[in-house]
Amino acid sequence: MKESRDGTKSERVTKSSSVGSLPLILDVDYFKGDFSFDALFGSLVNKLLPSFQEEETDSSEGHGSLGGNDVIPNGHMRVPSDVAKSAEGVSTPLFPEVDALLFLFKDSCKELVDLQQKVDANLYNLKKELSVQDSKHRKTLCKLEKGVDGLFDSFARLDSRISSVGQTAAKIGDHLQSTDSQRETASQTIELIKYLMEFNRGPGDLMEISPLFSDDSRVAEAAAVAQKLRSFAEEDIGRQGIAVPSLVGNATASRGLDVAVANLQDYCNELENRLLARFDAASQRRELLTMAECAKILSQFNRGTSAMQHYVATQPMFIDVEVMNADTRLVLGDQGSQASPNNVARGLSSLYKQITDTVRQEAATVMSVFPSPNDVMSILVQRVLEQRVTALLDKLLVKPSLVNLPPVEQGGLLLYLRMLAVAYEKTQELARDLQAVGCGDLDVKGLAESLFLAHKDEYSELEQASLRQLYHAKMEELCAESEQQIDSAGSIGCSKGAAIASSHQQILVTVVTEFVHWNEEAISRCTLFSSQVSQYITEGLERARESLNDAAALRERFVLGTSVSRRRVAAAAASAVIAQPCVPCEIPILAEAAAAAAGESSFRSFMVAVQRCGSSVALVQQYFANSLSRLLLPVDGAHATSCEEMATAMSSAEAVAYKGLQQCIETVMAEVERLLSAEQKATDYRSPDDGIAPDHRATNACTRVVAYLSRVLESAFTVLEGPNKQAFLTELGNRLHKGLLNHWQKFTFNPSGGLRLKRDITEYGEFVRSFNAPTVDEKFELLGIMANVFIVAPESLSTLFEGTPSIRKDAQRFIQLREDYKSAKLASRLSSLWASSS
Repeated sequence: MKESRDGTKSERVTKSSSVGSLPLILDVDYFKGDFSFDALFGSLVNKLLPSFQEEETDSSEGHGSLGGNDVIPNGHMRVPSDVAKSAEGVSTPLFPEVDALLFLFKDSCKELVDLQQKVDANLYNLKKELSVQDSKHRKTLCKLEKGVDGLFDSFARLDSRISSVGQTAAKIGDHLQSTDSQRETASQTIELIKYLMEFNRGPGDLMEISPLFSDDSRVAEAAAVAQKLRSFAEEDIGRQGIAVPSLVGNATASRGLDVAVANLQDYCNELENRLLARFDAASQRRELLTMAECAKILSQFNRGTSAMQHYVATQPMFIDVEVMNADTRLVLGDQGSQASPNNVARGLSSLYKQITDTVRQEAATVMSVFPSPNDVMSILVQRVLEQRVTALLDKLLVKPSLVNLPPVEQGGLLLYLRMLAVAYEKTQELARDLQAVGCGDLDVKGLAESLFLAHKDEYSELEQASLRQLYHAKMEELCAESEQQIDSAGSIGCSKGAAIASSHQQILVTVVTEFVHWNEEAISRCTLFSSQVSQYITEGLERARESLNDAAALRERFVLGTSVSRRRVAAAAASAVIAQPCVPCEIPILAEAAAAAAGESSFRSFMVAVQRCGSSVALVQQYFANSLSRLLLPVDGAHATSCEEMATAMSSAEAVAYKGLQQCIETVMAEVERLLSAEQKATDYRSPDDGIAPDHRATNACTRVVAYLSRVLESAFTVLEGPNKQAFLTELGNRLHKGLLNHWQKFTFNPSGGLRLKRDITEYGEFVRSFNAPTVDEKFELLGIMANVFIVAPESLSTLFEGTPSIRKDAQRFIQLREDYKSAKLASRLSSLWASSS
């Protein structure tokens, strides 16, 4: 393609030009594409130098046969010198086409210059046209940009409008949902009032009550409604009883509700009896679905306690006397025969296995029938231990008298102690097996332990009396043997005095071995019953914790804004329509104060219990160090093992104490939150700009909280010591810090309010400094630094935390509480700062 194109172009040039007269015509297209200068030159000189072209071709073909002859560049072969000399007479120019070539080259140069000028002119026109088109294009782009900006603004307004409409729709939806909820509540309240009016009639008028309460297919709904009505009426009577306990004039205010309560109680009792009868019939037929349905409905009556107790009480193991007799025969054998400890151990193992299997079978039924199976299992296991096991133990363990000891021939005290040890060990195994089966929250081990409390009261005295009895019996036996030896020696003629002297000198190693065996057996029983101190301390701490639980329940009952408030409001509305009582607003406040007092009292009681627990443990440790340690040290490994066992025995008490101290912290923090919620006002931290000098004193809420903490923690400072005190106060300080942070998030602060907040933080910090907890002190110091965000000007916020970057996250939360957060556009001002610093 290249050769053909070059050939065409060369023909165009040569045809339009002659050697001497015609001008050259060069086309611009010739220089497009793959331009070749050699092809251009060849097309110009081919007409003028045909011999040059031919000889050049011949030279290229016959190059190999010329040998040493030189070829000149124009294609002619170099002639030898002798031939040249002979031709000197011929006058021929060496290159005759030179003039034609010069003329051709001059015309070509002129054509090229003209062609260059044309190309430059065309290029100039193109640049000019490009500039005009570029200007037009730029104007078009500017118009398009303005149009796009306007379009974006329109889209932004549309998006804002859509967002506003969406928010409005969401608010409307929330209002509709709230309204629907209120409408539903009002509808239910009206319905309940109607039912309550029906029960507010005389006994003869109850025949006209709603069909709901007589339709067997709607028993569940009737039970739920009846319980609500009774709860409403009883709460109303209780409130009026608290409000006007001494005013006779208001004694008849709730007379109608008294009638309603009595009628509702009768109806609930009758409905409960019907359901229990249906439950019994289904239980006999083993219809678990019917039993489950009845149990679910009965759970609305006293949380189903009557149904659970009724189910447990009707079990054959508790009502069949033959079962009790079979237990006795299995363990003690036939009447008239004395049971041995080994036989009793085998009998107890067999009996307790039967009991465990029976409880396991009942557990499957309980799980499929009752909505609260753990509660049922707790009642069942408790009934097994308190009735069936206790009845057997009463027959097995007859506590002997220390005044009239049982004779050694009948086993003496040793038989009773062996029976006691066997029964205790096997009963503890039963407790572990029952706990593995499942017994809810029941302390099975503690309950099994309590079955032996009466036998363990005088256990140590009985053990010592048994050792004395065995010793005296052995001495009497040895004396009898000695006398027998004396009598037999006298009968064969030996001197009686010599025989006596001989017998007094005898010391039998077998007798000492027997003494050691008795003591080893006694010590093994002591080890078995050695949990007395641990159990006593643990139970005492648990009782102290119960007071904390009661105070918490009382506090939850009277806390404002809890989940029961709606129900109480509905109850109050129903009562107001019927009886129109007058309930003073001071009653909730007094109730909360009573709950707070109960919490403070329970806190002190538990601290006293912890103090006595510590004293008791110290007493045991002192006894161990002074009396037992020196006896155990010579025995290899005995001292370390005993220390480990004693620590294990006290671990349960430590666990209870830890839980109780956590509850104490919860109690304190609940009262702190109540005081802050009740005493803190919005104007404390956002005082109006009325020209009055700002109040730089601590707020009333801060003063009340610090006074409460100082009062209630006095017992903790006295009772707790060492690491326990440090850990308790550190945890309380951290909880106080977190609670205050959450509390202050509810308020908005102006500069004067920031100063007052800083004063509050100073008061709190000075108080917690008495905790001697460095981490807590540091947190409150950082709080004081963060309070500066409310005091400084907006432009100074960026440099406020340069030295303390660790609190920047909490500082961001505080800055959002500034009164001028939105007006000063602090969000956009600080966002770039936080981003660059992070």
